[in-house]
Amino acid sequence: MSRWSVLGSGVAGLCVATLLAEQGESVEIITDETRLAASHWAGGMLAPWCEGESAPAQVTEWGQRAAGWWAQRVSGVAHHGTMVLAAPRDRQELIRFADMTQAHQWVEPATLEPQLENRFARGLFFADEAHLDPRQAMQQLRETLTQRGVDFHRGQPVGKVIDCRGIHAAQALPSLRAVRGEMLILQSRDVQFSRPIRLLHPRFPCYLVPRDEGRFMLGATMFESHDSSPISARAMMELLSAAWTIHPALAEARVLESGTGLRPAFSNNVPEIHYQDGRFYLNGMYRHGFLLAPVMAEKLMQQLKQESHS
Repeated sequence: MSRWSVLGSGVAGLCVATLLAEQGESVEIITDETRLAASHWAGGMLAPWCEGESAPAQVTEWGQRAAGWWAQRVSGVAHHGTMVLAAPRDRQELIRFADMTQAHQWVEPATLEPQLENRFARGLFFADEAHLDPRQAMQQLRETLTQRGVDFHRGQPVGKVIDCRGIHAAQALPSLRAVRGEMLILQSRDVQFSRPIRLLHPRFPCYLVPRDEGRFMLGATMFESHDSSPISARAMMELLSAAWTIHPALAEARVLESGTGLRPAFSNNVPEIHYQDGRFYLNGMYRHGFLLAPVMAEKLMQQLKQESHS
C-alpha cells in the first residue's frame, strides 16, 4: 500500500482521493480552507452533449461517464436532461447549436417545463444529461473520505504527491491559464424548473441550474483573466437580463450570493495529466470540472497502476 498526498480539495482532488481510498490506499488531502476552489462556483451540469457545441470531441466522449460515476457516490444527481432555448430574435443560434451537437430532439419547451408556456415556441432537449449541486456533492465526498480515515490538513505532504490545485499550480505548469467565471445564486418562490436551462445569445449565453429551496445558480461569464475580484456590474446586469428573458418572474428573485472563480485551462481546454519533478499533476479542467474530473481521476489510476507494474 502506498501513501499518497493529494494537493487541493476541489473536485479534481476529491475525485482522485476517492478512487485512491476505494482501492485501499493511504491518502491525505493537503488543502488551504481559506481559499475556495473554482469548483465551489460551478454550475454542476453533467452535460456532455451540450458541451459538444464548442468543446473537443473527447469532452463529449469522456463526459458521458460522469453522471453514473457521481450517482454511485453521492445523492442528488438529477437525471432530467437539459433544455436549450433562444429568444425569437436569436433563433439562428438555436439552429447552429443543433447542428453542432448530438443526442437532442426539438420540443415545445412548455411540454417539459410548464412555466415556459407562451415564452418559447421551440427548444432543444438533451434527455440523457443530468445535474447536481456541486457543493453538496463535494461535501458528501469529503464526508465519505473522512469516514475512510482520510485526513484533511494544511501541513506538509508525507506521501507521493498528486497536485490537483487548479490555477494555484500555474507556477509549476506554465502552460496553464486562468479563465474567469462569474455567477449568481438566486432564490425565487415563483419559478420552478426541474432541469438546467441554457439560454443562447450571440454575446452572453448563460445557464440557469435549479437547486433546492427555490434556489438557482445563474452563470457563467467567461473572460481570459487572472482577476479574481468580485463580479462586475456589467456581468451582473447581463446575467440578470438573461434570467428575465427566461422568465420575467425571476426579476423578483432574491440575489443570495455572487461569486467569481478562476478556471484552470490548457490551450485546447482539455484536462491533462503530467509527471514532473517527482510529482503528478492533474489539471486543466476548464469549465468541465464535474463532467471530466471522474474520468481524469480514473485515467490517473490506470497510469499509476501501469507504473507500479513497470
